[in-house]
Amino acid sequence: MISQQQLDAARSRAILFYEKAGIVLTEQEQQSIEIADFGLGDLEKIGLEVHLYVNTERVCAKELVMFPWQTCPEHIHPTQNGIAGKEETFRCRWGTVYLYVPGETNAEPPFQGLEAHSDYLGVLHEHV
Repeated sequence: MISQQQLDAARSRAILFYEKAGIVLTEQEQQSIEIADFGLGDLEKIGLEVHLYVNTERVCAKELVMFPWQTCPEHIHPTQNGIAGKEETFRCRWGTVYLYVPGETNAEPPFQGLEAHSDYLGVLHEHV
């Protein structure tokens, strides 16, 4: 679990990244930025920072911040009760994103201290 101090620091840092990308957030939006460590307690390595515009059963619109070398663990949005899971699309507004999806292995990502989380980082088809 991450501390309140870590949450506050990550939120402040995320605001700077939104500003770099030209994304203007109100004070209320800034304070509502979600800090996600996925329950792994290693925010600097695995996590992301999220401004949520809308989230329904079928549609989600978010602005994500990932700090340099921060990784988002693999996850899926499965069909539930016959209802198809959410689809995701990505656009990098500032920086570089390495996206790993199922498919033929074409990369060996630099885990840089993520060995303890390798169960969540198995797909190696890279898009830059």
